[in-house]
Amino acid sequence: MLSIDGLTKTYRERTVLSEVSFRAEPGRVTGFLGPNAAGKSSTLRILLGLDRPTAGVALVGGRPYRSLPEPLRVVGSMLDGSGAHRSRTARGHLRWLARSHGISGRRVTEVLERAGLADTGRLRAGRFSLGMRQRLGLAAALLGEPDVLVLDEPANGLDPEGVRWLRCLVRDHAAAGGTVLLSSHAMSEVAAVADDLVVIAAGRVMAAGPLARVTAGFATLEDAFFALTGAGSGIGGVR
Repeated sequence: MLSIDGLTKTYRERTVLSEVSFRAEPGRVTGFLGPNAAGKSSTLRILLGLDRPTAGVALVGGRPYRSLPEPLRVVGSMLDGSGAHRSRTARGHLRWLARSHGISGRRVTEVLERAGLADTGRLRAGRFSLGMRQRLGLAAALLGEPDVLVLDEPANGLDPEGVRWLRCLVRDHAAAGGTVLLSSHAMSEVAAVADDLVVIAAGRVMAAGPLARVTAGFATLEDAFFALTGAGSGIGGVR
């Protein structure tokens, strides 16, 4: 389980997160929605040990991410695409990650095939399309066979077949008992896969709970989102 409790982040006199609290449960896909500059990226960076909170905690299975001895085997994450060096091939990038955790070369082949990158050959990451970079980032997230997936805009740049593949990936992961936290601006994709929803704006949680409960009384998820966040009405925070 992912647990966020009272998370607050202040830069000098600017508060970007204010007492953010929510859960992402095993066996469920939790959609994380908010307008630009809402605080989603700040929350995910703190969760993954890339930044420190001013107050509050973000835990993975009751532990801070930084205390995990083999994080790739516990949490598979994708922030800002694949993160691969432009001169590396997809296989070379994954082999480098695998060696850091004692993961076999066979597993590298498995995730390349699952991500549809088995035939990329000697093509360097610098020549990848956006969709291919996204697939490589997802392959890296799957490398350690983690129970938890934390994905930021995973559908960005994917073609329709890729979007369908992604939907199956996250639903299958949750169906197997895994935890998925999916941050996205693509509300149609969140509506298609999410069990639970967290809506954030101006660094505060506006709603959290089962998707049906959060959207009750609204015709669509988009209607609920705009009503809850005031997006387009000047409400905002810091991303």
